[in-house]
Amino acid sequence: MSISAERKQALIQEYATKKDDTGSPEVQVAVLSERIKNLTEHLKGHNKDNHSRRGLLVMVGQRRRMLDYLKVTNEGRYDSLISRLGLRR
Repeated sequence: MSISAERKQALIQEYATKKDDTGSPEVQVAVLSERIKNLTEHLKGHNKDNHSRRGLLVMVGQRRRMLDYLKVTNEGRYDSLISRLGLRR
């Protein structure tokens, strides 16, 4: 359900805005999106796992708040991030 260290490092390198960037909203949203995707796949096979379902809802809310923050502060970065991640189809 969680992501591997190698996959997380690849996401950080792909979405980093500068060298050694791990805290920018782009990186955080990308990592959260990967975790959400993995947990969604898990819940397709384990549909009674309500503890993990609640964790998924918490992560979705956290991603939503980060995206709202990014939209308010810099709409260009927000637009590029949602297009790169494939959100809001």
